[in-house]
Amino acid sequence: MKILVGYVPTPEGEAALTAAAAEAELRGAGVLLLNTSRGDAYVDNRYANADELAAAEAKLRERGVEVTIQQAVGSGDVAAELLKAAAADDVALIVLGLRRRSPVGKLILGSTAQRVLLESPVPVLAVKVPSPRD
Repeated sequence: MKILVGYVPTPEGEAALTAAAAEAELRGAGVLLLNTSRGDAYVDNRYANADELAAAEAKLRERGVEVTIQQAVGSGDVAAELLKAAAADDVALIVLGLRRRSPVGKLILGSTAQRVLLESPVPVLAVKVPSPRD
């Protein structure tokens, strides 16, 4: 059994990674870390470099979680890559990080998250970056 985490090197991606690690610990599962992007720019910060992937892997291994890393470069369809990975492996849960939105923006969920939530064959856990406490 695996927990699939859609990882990008952002605070949202780190929140998803932390939640995936916690779920993996609770379930005695491994983590499948998938990094992909739409590939619609010459420079795309959503692609994790080797150091970022190594740091993510180390975070999981420090918690005793086995991890497999996949990186889909230039696929163009992030939701399709996540759904394909969920169907191909023994995935029990998908974990995604969500951006905080303005009151108007809350009416519209991101297209990738919305598609994964609607089409996923397994439960989806959507997490936000913890808000700072004063």
